[in-house]
Amino acid sequence: MLLLASASPARRRLLEEAGIAHRVQVSGVDENAITHSEPARLVQLLARAKAQTVHSRMAQSASGDAAIITVLGCDSVLAFAGEVFGKPADAAEAIARWQRMAGAWGELHTGHCLLAGDAERLETVTTRVQFAPLSDAEIEAYVATGEPLQCAGGFALEGRGGLVVERLDGCYSNVIGLSLPLLRRWLQAAG
Repeated sequence: MLLLASASPARRRLLEEAGIAHRVQVSGVDENAITHSEPARLVQLLARAKAQTVHSRMAQSASGDAAIITVLGCDSVLAFAGEVFGKPADAAEAIARWQRMAGAWGELHTGHCLLAGDAERLETVTTRVQFAPLSDAEIEAYVATGEPLQCAGGFALEGRGGLVVERLDGCYSNVIGLSLPLLRRWLQAAG
C-alpha cells in the first residue's frame, strides 16, 4: 500500500482517479524551515523531508520493518520571473501575483520522493505554464473564489484555474500536484 505524505486533496484525487490504492499520512513537516535558492532543488528537499518523516514514523510503529513501507512525498512551487511562489498568503498577494503573471509563462516544479523499503527515488518534474492575459476584474473575480489561496502558484488547473491557463508544455498531472507518468514508472520499477 502506498502512503501519501501530503494533505493535498488534489494529489489524493489524482491517485484515486488513476486507481492507485493509497492512504494519506500527513507529515507535519515545517515547510518554512527548508530553503534553497533553486526551485527545482527546493521541492526535492521538501518532498524528501515529507516522505522521510512519514517513513520513519511508520517504520517505528511497524516494529522497525521499513521494508514493507512505500511512501510518496511531493511538493510544488511556481517559479516566475526569478521568484518562487508557493501558496499566496492572502487575497492581496494573490491579486498582485496574478497582475504580474497574466499573459506570461511560469514553471511549475513538483518534487517527488518515493521511499520503498530502503530504496529512494528523487526527482523534480517541471511543466511550463502559460497564463491567460486577464483584466484586473477577471483577476479579482478569480481570487474572490478562494481557489488561488489553496494552491502553489495561486491557481488550480483542475478547478477554475483551468480557465486562466492558456497552454502547458510538459506533464499535465504534474501541475495538479504529482506526475502520474513518473509515479507509474517508479512503482513498476519498485515491483
